[in-house]
Amino acid sequence: MDKITRMKELNEILAKAADSYYNSGKEIMSDHEYDALYDELEALEKETGIILNGSRTQQVGYEVASSLTKVRHTSKMLSLDKTKSVEELTEWLGTNEGFLSWKLDGLTLVVTFENGAMVQAVTRGNGEVGEDITSNAKHIIGIPAKIPFSGRLVVRGESLMKYEDFKRVNSQIEDGSQYKNPRNLCVGTVRNLDSKVTAERNINFFAFNLVSAEGYENNSFTERIEWLKSLGFQTVEGYKIKAEQLADKIAEFEKKITSNAFPSDGLVLMLDDVAYGASLGETSHAPRNGMAFKWRDETADTTLREIEWSASRTGLLNPVAIFDPVELEGTTVSRASVHNVSIVKQLKLGIGDTLSIYKANMIIPQVLENKTGSASAEIPAVCPICGEKTEIKTSDDEVETLYCVNKNCPAKHIGKFEHFVQRDAMNIVGLSTATIETFVSEGFVKKYSDFYHLDQHREKIVTMEGFGERSYQKIQEAVEASRNTEMSRVLYSVGIPNIGRSASRLICAAYPEMEQLEKLTAEELTDIDGIGEVLANDYVKYFADEENLSEYHELLKELSIAKPEAVSEDSAIAGKTFVITGSVHVWKNRNELKAYIESLGGKVSGSVSSKTNYLINNDSTSNSSKNKTAKELNIPIITEEEFQELVK
Repeated sequence: MDKITRMKELNEILAKAADSYYNSGKEIMSDHEYDALYDELEALEKETGIILNGSRTQQVGYEVASSLTKVRHTSKMLSLDKTKSVEELTEWLGTNEGFLSWKLDGLTLVVTFENGAMVQAVTRGNGEVGEDITSNAKHIIGIPAKIPFSGRLVVRGESLMKYEDFKRVNSQIEDGSQYKNPRNLCVGTVRNLDSKVTAERNINFFAFNLVSAEGYENNSFTERIEWLKSLGFQTVEGYKIKAEQLADKIAEFEKKITSNAFPSDGLVLMLDDVAYGASLGETSHAPRNGMAFKWRDETADTTLREIEWSASRTGLLNPVAIFDPVELEGTTVSRASVHNVSIVKQLKLGIGDTLSIYKANMIIPQVLENKTGSASAEIPAVCPICGEKTEIKTSDDEVETLYCVNKNCPAKHIGKFEHFVQRDAMNIVGLSTATIETFVSEGFVKKYSDFYHLDQHREKIVTMEGFGERSYQKIQEAVEASRNTEMSRVLYSVGIPNIGRSASRLICAAYPEMEQLEKLTAEELTDIDGIGEVLANDYVKYFADEENLSEYHELLKELSIAKPEAVSEDSAIAGKTFVITGSVHVWKNRNELKAYIESLGGKVSGSVSSKTNYLINNDSTSNSSKNKTAKELNIPIITEEEFQELVK
C-alpha cells in the first residue's frame, strides 16, 4: 500500500471513530488505538509534505448530527498538543510560570453570562459549530444560576459524570444500551432533549478557562480561575507552577487518580501569563499557550487463559479476557473487557496468546495488543448461562455483538432474583441490582439456591472490579443470616404470581405443615378467608410446573425454617379488617403494624370498603380519600394509641 492510500485509509478510520465518539457517545476503538492511528497519519503527512483535504489532523471532533440547535463558536476551539514526557513538558515551560490542572474526561461546554444570568451554553461540537444545550445547563451542578458580575462573561469548562453516578445510572438502564464509560454517558445526557434527565443524572461542570469578561482585567491564568471560583463556579483543581516543580507535582496528581471521584485522562499545563500565551498564536490545529500531558501507560505482558462471556438482562453477551495476573499501576489485574465480537476479531484473540495489558486513564484494564494473534477463539454457539442458542447481530456501524435468543434465560430474569433478596422476602442485605446482575452474568446464580453456594466462587468474586474480600464477607454473612427464616417469607420470595406477603402469611397460617403447601388444591385455598379464586389458581399453577417445583425443593434444602407463630383466634381483633394510612410513630413502619394485626388474627386491606372495621390514621382530620370514604361509611377512624387500647 502506498503512503497516500494509507493516509486516505487512516482518515476514513479516524473519521468514523470520531463520528461515533462525538455524535453517538459510542466508542468503536480505544483512546490508545485512536492516538496511535492519529500519530501514524501525522507522521506520514510530515514525511510526504502532503495534507489531504479534510485530514483529521486539521479538525477537532466531527460534524454535529442531532436535532439540537447548531451554534457557531466566535473563535475556533482547538485541541492542545500532547506529550507523555515530563522532560518535554518541562522544556516547553522553560522560564515561564504555568497553571497545571486535571485534563478532565467529559464534554467541553462554552457558557455565556450576561447581567449575572446564564444566557447560553453550547457544546464543543466539531470545534467550529456546537449544539445549544442551555435548558440542560440550568440543571448541571457547578454552573451558578446567578453570578455577582453584570458584564458579559464567557467561560469554558468540562461537563462530566462522577464514577458513582455513572454506576447508579448505568444500573438503571435495562434495554441493553448501557454505556461503556462515564464520558459516553455524560455526552448522551447533556445532549438529551429532556432537561429532567440531566437533572436526575447529576452532571457536574468544572470551569477551566475564562475566555472573556467585560471590564475584568487580570493577566494571571491562575488568578482568573480563582476569580471564577469566587463567582460560584465549580473550578478545576490546579496550581501555579515553575518548571523545576513540574515532576513532583505531576507525581502528586498521579497518586490521586485511583481515588478520584471523576474521570480524567491526563493533565493540562497552560502559560500563566495570558497575554504572552495569546501572543504566541496557534498552528492549524493547536494553540501555542498550553500543552496536554497524557499518562505514560504502564504495560505488562501476560497469557490469555479464557474468554468469558458475561450476560446482561437483555441477552447481550460481552466478552471478557481472563489472563494470568499482572501488576499494573499498583494493583493486580487478571480481567479486561473486550466489549464485543468485532474487537475479539480485530485483536485476533486465542487461548494461550500473549497479550499486552494496560490501564486506560490508569484505572480501567484494557488489551493494548495481541502479540501472538492466533485468531483461534471461538464465538460461543450457546449461551454460557442457559445453554441455548446464541446469535450475532450487526449494528448500523457494523459492530458485531453476541446475544442469547432464549426468552427464559436466567440473565433475562434479574427481576425475580431482585424480588427474592428483598427485605420482605429472604432479606439478603446488600445484594444490589448491579451485584445480582454481575453474579447472574458470571454464571454464579442461575436459580434461587445458588445464592447459598457463592462460596464456590469466592476466589473469582474477590478479584472482580468493585468487589474484594470485605465485600464478599459481607455478602456471605447476609446470605447465612437469611437461612433462618419462616415459611411465609419463602412462599413470598419465590415469586408466585399474585401471592403477596399477606397472602403467603394467610396460607402458612392455615397450613402450618411445610409438606402440605405444595399440594394444596384451589378449593382448599379458597376456603381460606382472604384467598380468592384468581390467587388460588395462580398458586396451584406455580406448583404444577416441574421446573418451579424442582427449584423450590432445592431452595428448601438450604434453609432452616421456623414453625409459624400461632395466630390468636380469641383476641379482640380476630376476624376484623383494618386499613392503615398515613405515617405511624408507635410502630417502626406500616408493615410492622400490619404484621402485628395479622398475628392477632386480624386482616389488613389496602382500601376502605363496607367490609372494613377500622381505619387506622393518626390524622383523623385529613382530607385523604380513605378518610372521606370511612366517614361516608361510618367506619371508625382510630389512632395507633386507640388501636393499642382496642387490643388490650
